[in-house]
Formats: sequence, structure tokens, C-alpha cells
Amino acid sequence: MIKVGIVEDNEYMREGWETFIDHERDLTVIGSFGSCEDAFESDAINKVDLMIMDIGLPGMTGIEGVKYMRENHPDVNIIMATVHDDDDHIFDALKAGAVGYLMKKVTPDEMVHAIRDAHEGGSPITPNIARKVIATFQKAADLEEELSDREIQILKELATGRSYAAIGKKIFLSVDGVRHHIRNIYQKLEVHSRSEAIAKGITRHIIDPDND
Repeated sequence: MIKVGIVEDNEYMREGWETFIDHERDLTVIGSFGSCEDAFESDAINKVDLMIMDIGLPGMTGIEGVKYMRENHPDVNIIMATVHDDDDHIFDALKAGAVGYLMKKVTPDEMVHAIRDAHEGGSPITPNIARKVIATFQKAADLEEELSDREIQILKELATGRSYAAIGKKIFLSVDGVRHHIRNIYQKLEVHSRSEAIAKGITRHIIDPDND
């Protein structure tokens, strides 16, 4: 029996999920809550195998809720079920530790299948969300090909916080040469500042400051 918890502030949505999940012989809802705070204060949180969680919640957000769960209940699988399909919400949820990301318009059968899939080690994602994820990685690959080896090297150095002069000294390039490459980096990444370039380099997996 897969024990399911629900965190969703829309009462009608929550009750609907409860009804069709409990209808399945191998699934049972053991806790249903309108906020993360209520869920985390309940004894049920120590018994759930899988949590379905909204992002736009009162108080603690669903993203914050996922992070809390990963820290305090790492064995619980979490599926985000939300109306948000923008890149920021998707990647924030997945980076926080969610194993699946569904739009709320999924059918009961799709939700039930997603619960079983996640419990068995899968990562259920609504098709249009999966396409966004794939497109982002494809774009990251294209960007990495666009940046020259020298530009990637300089972008990595930018992420360390070094000044242009310090970067030039380390890679044996004049300050003007460093500036020239940085202008090209900004243009190719479509950014206007060091912080934006670093952020895009990290999110697009061009650089990894933790390992560089």
C-alpha cells in the first residue's frame, strides 16, 4: 500500500484528489493539508511514502516545502502538482528535490499512474513540461558550443569573483583582452552583467563553480 500525503490549499482540488486516490486498492491518503505548516506539524508526515504538493501555497511555498522534506524526510518522494509551467518554477522545484512535476489539469488516471511511477523510482513529468526541460538542455548544449574554450575559461574565472586584472594575470591576457572576451560572452548569453552571465552559465550547465 502506497501511503500518500497531499498539500494543496484549494479544498475542492484536495478533496477530489483524495477521492480518486483512495479509490485505488494499492493507494491510500493518510494526510491531506492546506499548507506545509499544517502538514509538517502532523504525525502523518512520518508515515507517508509520497507527497503531492502545490507550489503556490499560503505561508511556506511548495518549493520551500520540498527543501524541508528533502532535509527532514529524504525517503519521501515528492510530486509537484501546479498551474505553473514557467521555467523558473519547474527548475526550482526539480533542483529542490521533487521527483515529478505535473500540471493540475492531469486526469485522475494520469495522477494515479504518476504516483505509482514515482514510488517505483520513476520521474513523472507532464509532457509539455518534459519538452521544456529537454529544450533547456538542448539550448545549454548549443550555448556551450557557441562559447569558445577561452570564453568558457573566462566565465569560470568570473564566477570566482576575481577582477578583470586578476583574471588577465592568471590566464596571461591583457585587461583589454579580458574585456573583449567578456563582451562576447555577454552578447552570446544575452546578458548585461557579470551576475547574469554567471547565473546563466550555471543554470545552462556551462560552468559548475563547485567543481571548477
